[in-house]
Amino acid sequence: MNVFKPFIHFSALLVLGCVTVGCGDYNNPLMTPSPASVARFTATLLPSNEVPPVSGTEANGSGTAAVTFNLTKDSSGNITAAALDVTVTATGFPAGTSLTASHIHGGAAGANGGVLVSFGLAAGEVSFANGSGSFTKRSVSLTVDQANSIMANPSAFYVNIHTADNPGGVARGQLIAQ
Repeated sequence: MNVFKPFIHFSALLVLGCVTVGCGDYNNPLMTPSPASVARFTATLLPSNEVPPVSGTEANGSGTAAVTFNLTKDSSGNITAAALDVTVTATGFPAGTSLTASHIHGGAAGANGGVLVSFGLAAGEVSFANGSGSFTKRSVSLTVDQANSIMANPSAFYVNIHTADNPGGVARGQLIAQ
């Protein structure tokens, strides 16, 4: 009598059971979601990039935006959830300049587009007492579709900041993957 036959039959049943109902082997990378990952983008914000270009007292300002997507992916690498962190730094604006909004818009360089993702900046929340300053927003909501669209073609999207004197945008820059 072969003592391994019962073991072989038991192993086959165990494998068949795992295939049909699943096993809780969380050490198996094929069965567990991957850890969160990030995608980073930057944009150089210039009044001359706005459409039409900004003139007047705010035309000498500039800035940068650093955008980090915080992504959760499933075991196949598909994004299942997304949020972003953004830091915008600006300089060269008139003393006392207050931002009224900041967003990611859909639109290639030279074309205006609608707001895709609002950073949730309230009017007057950020003021540059000496013409320079920055703000950071964390865990800004965006959909999986928005994240996928931006990551697939970042240059088709831009970040801009808005002021009361330039409600359509005072400085803008196309996103660049890092």
